[in-house]
Amino acid sequence: MATNQPTTPDPSDHKVVLITGASSGIGEAVAARLVREGHHVVAGARRTARLRELAERTADAAARSGGGLHPVRLDVTDREDFAAFVEFAKERFGRVDVLVGNAGVMPLSRLDSLLVDEWNRMIDVNVRGLLHGIAATLPVFIAQGGGHFVTIASIGAHEVVPTSAVYSGTKFAAWAITEGLRQESDPSIRVTTVSPGVVTSELADSITEPGAAEAMRTYRAHAIEPDAIARAVSYALAQPADVDVNEIVVRPVRQR
Repeated sequence: MATNQPTTPDPSDHKVVLITGASSGIGEAVAARLVREGHHVVAGARRTARLRELAERTADAAARSGGGLHPVRLDVTDREDFAAFVEFAKERFGRVDVLVGNAGVMPLSRLDSLLVDEWNRMIDVNVRGLLHGIAATLPVFIAQGGGHFVTIASIGAHEVVPTSAVYSGTKFAAWAITEGLRQESDPSIRVTTVSPGVVTSELADSITEPGAAEAMRTYRAHAIEPDAIARAVSYALAQPADVDVNEIVVRPVRQR
């Protein structure tokens, strides 16, 4: 007879998941959810104190699920740092099943503000950081005969508004790189792009241009919680091996 009782996660479904930008926002939410689901999460970010706090907050859930959160300092703009991040997971668990490329920055501004350093920072983190992750992880997936890339892009990959030119450019690049990776990869390697709309996070805190900051306060009036994106990632990871969830767009119902 069918019941509504929760089932214990099947250990065979547990994965080794690497997450970048895991110290806050979407990355933190994805990490917490996947730990609750029994996965081993290698959480990367520069703010290691935040990661240790997250490990403490998820410790009880990890004990119940059989998963765990493992903090590792990571600067995605440093290729060698990323290689060491992946190597840590390989040495600790013997494999890497998933890379969630979430790290990103969003200092929006008009082009005529000429905030070139901020443009370069977005390119370094949002594009080069993603490429460093692919370079470090793809050979591992090929050698072990499978894996799953998940890129957290943005609704900005699909639309441009005033002040978003460079940010949207980096997120379109993230979308395009990930789509190219999907087409080039063997079917044993699954590739998913998740494009969030307005989500509660620290992203807007980096905006220094007053006009862009004011516009963003209005734009973010109706935001969804990061766990909405974490649920989308969880859905993609939970599919059987012959199902590849290519793209998911998640946004508030009031965002048009």
